[in-house]
Amino acid sequence: MRRSDAQTRARALVTGAVLLVLAACGPAPVARGINDPNEAANREVHAFNKALDRTFLRGGAEGVKSIPQPLRTAVRNLGGNLDMPRIVLNDLLQGNADDAVHNGFRFLVNTTFGLGGLLDPATDMGLDMRATDFGETLHVWGAPEGAYVELPVLGPSTERDTAGLIVDLALNPLRFVLPARELRAATALRFAARLSERAEFGATVDSLLYQSADSYAQVRLLYLQNRRFRLGGGDAAAAGAVDPYGDPDADPYDDPAAAAGGAGPPLPADPALDPFYDPYEDPNVR
Repeated sequence: MRRSDAQTRARALVTGAVLLVLAACGPAPVARGINDPNEAANREVHAFNKALDRTFLRGGAEGVKSIPQPLRTAVRNLGGNLDMPRIVLNDLLQGNADDAVHNGFRFLVNTTFGLGGLLDPATDMGLDMRATDFGETLHVWGAPEGAYVELPVLGPSTERDTAGLIVDLALNPLRFVLPARELRAATALRFAARLSERAEFGATVDSLLYQSADSYAQVRLLYLQNRRFRLGGGDAAAAGAVDPYGDPDADPYDDPAAAAGGAGPPLPADPALDPFYDPYEDPNVR
């Protein structure tokens, strides 16, 4: 395929993804909580993902554990470095010049002094990764979160983040500079890095997927909590939800009322917006 054809297809994918998220999400409902109108279909995908993990990924991760740790770390470093051009592009699209420069220098240092990214001298220099994606870019542009989605193989997402994933794949600068064979190798390296992460956090993933009373509900809750926390609660504010802890800069442990045995910070009106919510300690959950 000619380079111009690839660029045309990429622009079409980007345009379609943005229109999809803006049209499908619609206005965010007030005090939205967990927006999962397609739960039945999502649960079927979740069951498929669990079967895939049980049959292939968990076993593959166990095999990865036999690889020496330094080599596994090098694979993760290289996979992360291959993602840096996409991250820098999203920083620029978000108008975040500081992170764009920071991540750009990280990519430059690790590519040159880190043997193409196998090593990570940038972190030792204070240039840690400041990750972002096009889903966050859409958030910055004001696109609503939309409904929860579980994607085959890729796992939990939302309508907005799904559109962002499509754009990230289409706009990754590596697509326009690497030949097809090297691009396939880069994709394989990123997959190997994800498999190494599955091995690293295997006990946690196994506990979540195979020891939870309802692994789908747990995965959904954790994903939405972590994603909303990462985005700074902007979705909750846009939906008209009250900040469950009042002043975002306040420390509840410095609250004199709490110290004196008072009520302390108000409980969140919506448990799904509380990053510390545990459904097993909620008396309203049976």
